[in-house]
Amino acid sequence: MTYASTLLGLLPGGRRAPGIGQLVSKLESYLPPDQVDRVRDAHEYAEAAHRGQKRRSGEPYITHPIAVADILADLHMDGATIAAAILHDVVEDTGASTEDVTERFGREVAELVDGVTKLDQVQFKSRQEAQAESFRKMLLAMVRDIRVIMVKLADRVHNMRTLGAMPPPKRRLVARETLDIYAPIANRLGMHSIKLELEELGFKALYPKRYRVIEREVKRARGNQKEFLPKIVKNLGQALERAGIKGEVEAREKHLFSIYAKMRRKRVPLEEVIDVFGVRVVVPTVDDCYRVLGLAHGLYRPMPGRFKDYIAIPRVNGYQSLHTTLFGPNGMPLEVQIRTSEMHETAEDGIAAHWRYKAGETGPGERQDRAREWLKNVAQLNEASAEEMVESVRLDLFPDKVYLFTPKGDIMRLPRGATCVDFAYAVHTDVGNRCVAAKVDRRLAPLRTVLRNGQTVEIITARGAKPNPAWASFVVSAKARASIRQYLRNLRRDEAQDLGAKMLNQALDEFGLSLRKLPDDRLDQVAAYLGLRDGKDLLEKIGLGERLAPLVARRLLPRESDMPPGGPQVPLAITGTEGLVVSYARCCHPLPPEPIVAYLSSGRGVVIHRDNCPNVAGFGKQPDKWLPAVWEKQPQRAFHAEIRVHVANRVGVLAQVAAQIAANESNIEHVNVADEGDDTSVLTFEITVRDRPHLGHLIRTIRGMPDVLEVERSVNREP
Repeated sequence: MTYASTLLGLLPGGRRAPGIGQLVSKLESYLPPDQVDRVRDAHEYAEAAHRGQKRRSGEPYITHPIAVADILADLHMDGATIAAAILHDVVEDTGASTEDVTERFGREVAELVDGVTKLDQVQFKSRQEAQAESFRKMLLAMVRDIRVIMVKLADRVHNMRTLGAMPPPKRRLVARETLDIYAPIANRLGMHSIKLELEELGFKALYPKRYRVIEREVKRARGNQKEFLPKIVKNLGQALERAGIKGEVEAREKHLFSIYAKMRRKRVPLEEVIDVFGVRVVVPTVDDCYRVLGLAHGLYRPMPGRFKDYIAIPRVNGYQSLHTTLFGPNGMPLEVQIRTSEMHETAEDGIAAHWRYKAGETGPGERQDRAREWLKNVAQLNEASAEEMVESVRLDLFPDKVYLFTPKGDIMRLPRGATCVDFAYAVHTDVGNRCVAAKVDRRLAPLRTVLRNGQTVEIITARGAKPNPAWASFVVSAKARASIRQYLRNLRRDEAQDLGAKMLNQALDEFGLSLRKLPDDRLDQVAAYLGLRDGKDLLEKIGLGERLAPLVARRLLPRESDMPPGGPQVPLAITGTEGLVVSYARCCHPLPPEPIVAYLSSGRGVVIHRDNCPNVAGFGKQPDKWLPAVWEKQPQRAFHAEIRVHVANRVGVLAQVAAQIAANESNIEHVNVADEGDDTSVLTFEITVRDRPHLGHLIRTIRGMPDVLEVERSVNREP
């Protein structure tokens, strides 16, 4: 049996940082030589990079990363994590880059270092934000590898141990951040020993007077009880021996911050915090736990309502143990915790116990599998905690949100699958509307690139740039989608009004009138008569094909008797740049300078057909929906066309035809391949061309290729 009592005044606040020799000795006890050599190499690299840098205490800066690595070595973390701990400040504080670290130490170590560097950029703006659970969830969710959090927690532990070198305002700020963010994260990950040390050091730095008062009272109580605790430990040990149970019994003392937190939570004085002292029993099996519980209740009377079975119903972070409170000698309340050695390891180190290096493993995959299994088990404790863990811990197991950085270090939270365009609109609507390119982790990337957790995104804008209607097909955030649709609605409205004015002027030209010659309020009067808001609304309806320009023109005439007999309509001039309110029929793909007609489609605006299109045969059924139209001399856009190429089945023939199309300054929008027989196939290309002569030249060029049997311009029957 062993007896140990935690003396809170001896917490490692003033502990001297270990040297590389001590660290290497510790690592050699559980890591293979090649991993130890990598850690030595990391130390040499970091020492050279930090040479000349000092901590505020005056110590060489390299003492800090070595101390962080030493904390992780106590948890038996793998070599990659230890190396990353030693290198965790080189990218942020020296001239080294992530690429340099990758080249020398490999991608795994570099990604850990990069993750810690990005976590260091996180700053909370207010105490309320720091206390928010969502902020802590964000820190957990934004890392791809949970080991990044472990390095950061170890980094914070050493910073707290050496906090005395900081000025008081900075000490209080760091202590508040530690208590509000990092201690709860350690608790969520089940890293009890790290959590306790962070809480104790944070409490001491933030509330030094309260710390001293509680410390003094606990010391006084300890003095009164010191004769009883060894006796209780001895009695329990003897009971275990008589029952044939192997185990360890140790006295424990509640930590000062836990006492303070309980006093605040229950609003009670120190005298009423009854479980200041306790005993922990660690045994081999779960069955032994329940047997020891019976032995303890046989030795001392249990306190009613103070028994908790966290073995059958674990806590949210995976903690398991039996808790019972007994009436000790002289009625002294005494909490007893009973658990297996495996439960004790998990209770102290949480997820670190599952990332811990074990001899015989082939790589980090096995440790990662253990960690994932632990997270799965934690998430499945009950429905509520499953939801919490799904929101809290992001591994490959739990993807739901992405957390991204702006170049200034601000954090943007976006839905999974978000693209650079979503990010641009999340920054500001104007940034989204004017974005033309993006850099992801300082490298140019397409705007439709799907972003991953922890990436830094920079949006490049240009004056005069406008949203692309195609963006609406790949954005996932509600703000981006709504902003793009709003812009397109406004754009469509403006274009429809311009087209409507053009069509109405052409209709008025039959009567020797134009909109300029009409009274200023005449258009608004007719719009009101038709139940519309104003003249602009009426022009928009005409442009969208929902009102017929000839009928509106007749209503605009001063008197019906002034209306001359109908003459030939002035054709609608098409430039090719009318945007959303003029479209080109897919059934015939009209090209300039082919003869065309315009169809007024309600809601779509004007649809342009070739005048020999089979669908124009419906002209007689709806004469008021068709308008004559002509091309302006030099249309200023590319038009769609479709060609069918009959080819002999040869290897690479599709690539040869596609290359010929590209060589003729045409772009392929879509291609379809269909077998025509044993030896021939039909390649159907939807392409863009400038005009009909461009298409004719392209067809003649393809027709001259050796494996091409026939080329034709295709005409679909469906509009």
